Amino acid sequence: MRIQGMKAVVFGGRTGLLGQALSARLKEEGADVLALSSEDVDVLDQAAVAGILDDFRPDAVFNAVAYTQVDGAEDEEEKAFALNATVPPLLAAQVSRFNALFIHFSTDFVFKGNANMPYLETDRPGAVSVYGISKAAGEQGLLDLDYEHTLIVRVAWLFGPGKMNFVQRILELAADRDQLRVVADQTGSPSYTPDIAENTLRLVENDATGVYHLTNTGTATWHDLASAAVGMAGIECEVEPIPSSEWPTRAVRPAYSVLDTSRFTEKTGVTPRHWREALREYLEKLG
Repeated sequence: MRIQGMKAVVFGGRTGLLGQALSARLKEEGADVLALSSEDVDVLDQAAVAGILDDFRPDAVFNAVAYTQVDGAEDEEEKAFALNATVPPLLAAQVSRFNALFIHFSTDFVFKGNANMPYLETDRPGAVSVYGISKAAGEQGLLDLDYEHTLIVRVAWLFGPGKMNFVQRILELAADRDQLRVVADQTGSPSYTPDIAENTLRLVENDATGVYHLTNTGTATWHDLASAAVGMAGIECEVEPIPSSEWPTRAVRPAYSVLDTSRFTEKTGVTPRHWREALREYLEKLG
């Protein structure tokens, strides 16, 4: 599918971390973009969603809406399941009326995190948090619907412009403190939202459907990512590694949730750049 001239709706595209990057990249590549936030439409209101889609008649619809507060989901299970599990198949069913492509974003948190090598798309989900379970349920709902023009993209550890994220928060804290303590026994795939946006469009161009993993290359712990950000920013602050047991949270995080992106590369011919290179670009743009 050609991006130039495409009519694209991006739910979460006006204020979301990934949605903003998607909307920007789509516009850069010549798409006609309708970027929506929760202020524009309640995605649980299917009559309102139908009205918007009927008016715009999209070629592709991107769902970048999710309940992403991992710890909050433990206390707001109903809200998390509504946005993460109920909404995706409802949106896909709406999109099917136009025979348009439906792109949904999921997460590394659908996995249990007890692996010792990167997860493949074919590996069985086994989430251990309400957030992860709700996202896995959203994926399953789409698979059960079996709409042929559906693309599920699992992403992880997002950072980028437009909204507060782990890297930005670390830099703000480091600027005010001599020392930070950051978890060093959780390993994942840091991912720059402009890169995720661009590479998602490469999947769309290559008519990809089904499930794909998409992150930057390289792996890191939260301590690695924080240390790299502080060091690259030239901030004088010691970043001390600690075990998860010293930073208890409401939700259990996967100890290892690295995603294998070889299927993406096979489909597109593109190898995502290393997260350190992407981080350097992000910090340069932050100024």
